[in-house]
Amino acid sequence: MTANYTLIDGSKLIVESLVQSGVESFVSYPITPANWINQYASQRFPTMAFAPDEITVAQWIAGLSSAGKLSATATSFPGLALMVESLNMSFMMELPMIIVVVQRLGPSTGSATVGAQGDLLLLNSLISGGYNIPVFSISNITDCWKVTEKAVHAAVELRTPVVLLTSKEMVMTSRSIDLALLPELKKAQYDYYKDSKPYVPYAANDKLVPPFLPLTSNEHQVRINSSTHDDSGTIKKATKAALGNTIRLHNKIQRRMNEFLIYEHDEDKDKNILIVSYDITGESTREAVKQLRNSGLNVSALYLKTIIPFPKELMTIINAYENVIYAEENLTGLLVKMIYGNNPPNNVSKVNRIGAMISPLEIIKETERCLQAC
Repeated sequence: MTANYTLIDGSKLIVESLVQSGVESFVSYPITPANWINQYASQRFPTMAFAPDEITVAQWIAGLSSAGKLSATATSFPGLALMVESLNMSFMMELPMIIVVVQRLGPSTGSATVGAQGDLLLLNSLISGGYNIPVFSISNITDCWKVTEKAVHAAVELRTPVVLLTSKEMVMTSRSIDLALLPELKKAQYDYYKDSKPYVPYAANDKLVPPFLPLTSNEHQVRINSSTHDDSGTIKKATKAALGNTIRLHNKIQRRMNEFLIYEHDEDKDKNILIVSYDITGESTREAVKQLRNSGLNVSALYLKTIIPFPKELMTIINAYENVIYAEENLTGLLVKMIYGNNPPNNVSKVNRIGAMISPLEIIKETERCLQAC
């Protein structure tokens, strides 16, 4: 294989991966720090639309999805906040789409040019009623390629909105990579309804997902509904059929997310210290682990990529260690709260920071402190 080194940022890899994984259209509203994705998308997608605001973005990608055009957008917290109602609508309608969330410092509009990892708990509670949509996280430059593909396949195969979580530094910092080492991507394939019998739009198969038909179908009546409905898509309230359909929306994601599980476990033989990170802090963690091992210390690392709903397999890995350090760029430790609530066990410690990236040295110091306390 001939090497093909180039200097590239994450925004281009994300867009290329979306295109090559089967996304056909992109809707944009300008927002920092997602604008590099939006700008490159305007050159790569056969269908590109510029919306007047983020609410319209979410509505347009829902409309495109219902017509059979798999769609994506990129935004940051202020835009995501405006999209929440429409994403709940699309979740209920079972419309696949991809929302790239490039995190920045909050609260509110915060600082558009300062990165952060502040949106995890919002994403974990995005759907009313405590339901989850799948959330994937990018932890290095090659994840921009591979994890993006995983997110697209999850959206199509589970018929749901999916969030791809990243950060300002990941999408705007150029890095040298060998493009020849990037794997060939597969396009996501819809499970289309092929029977001659009348189409029942929300009659699920054994995988808990109804076969798909776009609203443009000339052979069958297609009904989509964002209110509580039965298999036919007819509005119902607290009937057994309608509530059963709503429960299925929860189950299809909770039971099948193991099919889309992706993570990196850099395991050392010693089960004493595990450092857990996701998104841009994964890069600092990699460097910290390298330096710690060079100094003779045995540490392991876990890089989360499938992050919501939080996989049981990852908890099994985490629980095998005597001490666990969570590193994330926010003030309060959102990942720790998501996993443990407000009462983490005594063997859990945190490395947190706002307004600047976490350095490898901060992770090293906390690791050494834990080792001394053991």
